[in-house]
Amino acid sequence: MHHDLVDGVPVIWTETPGPLEATLMFGCGLKDETFRTLGVTHLVEHLAMSTLPRLHFDHNASVSLSITDFTCTGRPEQVVDFLARVCAALTALPLERIEQEAGVLAAEGSGVADPVTAELLSIRYGTQGLGLASFNGPGADRIPLDAVRETVARHFHAGNAVLALTGPPPEGLRLPLPPGPRTARAPHPAPRTTRSSWHRADVPGPGLLLSCSLDDQAMLLAAHVLSQRLTDTARHQLGLSYDVDGTAVFVGPGRGERSIQLDVREGQEQRVAELLWHEAVRLATEEPTEAELADEREAAREFLTDPRTADLEVAERAADLLFGETHLDGETKLALQAEVTPAQVREAFAAAMETALLLVPCGVERLTLGRPDGSALPAGGCSERTALPVGSQYRPPLLARARSGAARKVRLVVNADGAWWQDEEGLIHGFPFTEVVGVEVQEGGRMLQGLGNCFVPVASELFAGLGRAIATIDAAVPEALCYPASALRATG
Repeated sequence: MHHDLVDGVPVIWTETPGPLEATLMFGCGLKDETFRTLGVTHLVEHLAMSTLPRLHFDHNASVSLSITDFTCTGRPEQVVDFLARVCAALTALPLERIEQEAGVLAAEGSGVADPVTAELLSIRYGTQGLGLASFNGPGADRIPLDAVRETVARHFHAGNAVLALTGPPPEGLRLPLPPGPRTARAPHPAPRTTRSSWHRADVPGPGLLLSCSLDDQAMLLAAHVLSQRLTDTARHQLGLSYDVDGTAVFVGPGRGERSIQLDVREGQEQRVAELLWHEAVRLATEEPTEAELADEREAAREFLTDPRTADLEVAERAADLLFGETHLDGETKLALQAEVTPAQVREAFAAAMETALLLVPCGVERLTLGRPDGSALPAGGCSERTALPVGSQYRPPLLARARSGAARKVRLVVNADGAWWQDEEGLIHGFPFTEVVGVEVQEGGRMLQGLGNCFVPVASELFAGLGRAIATIDAAVPEALCYPASALRATG
């Protein structure tokens, strides 16, 4: 692995067969946004790419939870031209194209994580940082222009960039980015949910999220053992699932999340969710076999020594440099895994299971599960309240109450401190105004989004006589958090 410096940007490269691949990374992504500015990094990426002419070689750009990258594969002179054009575009974005690119983003509709992992991160962290992964936000056409400018100035400069190459830097390579200091990385917001619990959401299959160190090779082996057990059981033995997948999410130095999720045959959601949890508890309480660990070590060796994975290795090393992380190369990982014992795998997984979040599809009505220590696994929710607070109370219109017994249970309370509502099942949702992260201004109403992965619909179609409630909200919430409904959202 080689290191160079071009125009103040570190360059990491290694020799691999095939055409030259380049990945220009910036240390920013969705986790650096707020609910109010959600999508701003993706908008910056689109604006930059919109300046490029038609190119007859592979090229792309993407935004993940933590990184924005611009990639291409081609002849050396093509790579040089592509990178120069991208850097030039980032220094002079075509802001006049915001309306068009916002529409493109709405049409694209892609997320930065699979839906199960995204929902789990939102449960863990709330409507902030990594927890923004499951939200759409106000809409691409509601991103403030100042947020676009601030994002470019803060993140898209030489001090926050790294270039990864699968060959030596080609002749004439330039990276004409403005200078800037290495971006100061504030600690990621603390998790709002740290104890194990189960949750329900509109997701295609069940999933499990575990807090751990991503460098812990015992935990890595545990995750692989669990995935293989689930594949053997849910797919090969029972025919309930096709795919078992896992995701590693960097949170900060020494902090990470690992998710494991399964797709599921229709009607078998509860059975697969219970299987996932029971296998996780078994791994937390019983050591894996030596044969299982040997199989996972061999799989790791095959992957890490395959020359076709060299491009992944150089990209991983570049990302670690970008975030100031200690890089573990393939040889080091294999050496560390060789020393891991079955007892260490169980211990690492048992510690992570104390933070486990189990997510199940909406079709699963009730779960009765136990933690590894034998205590009941509780159901989680966005609010711990069991009753509405004192304040001005609003009910559905009289006709709605007359037609529906469920509507008669619904209540809304708005007071000087915040807003709460009771849904048709009697569950309480809400938050103080100090936790509001966004307010959609609707005709005759407001939609409040809170920090704790929760919302309050102050809507005229749900509640009657909202004039006083709206006045209270407008006086309490900063104007910067308010926005009109997106014109790009489907209606009717």
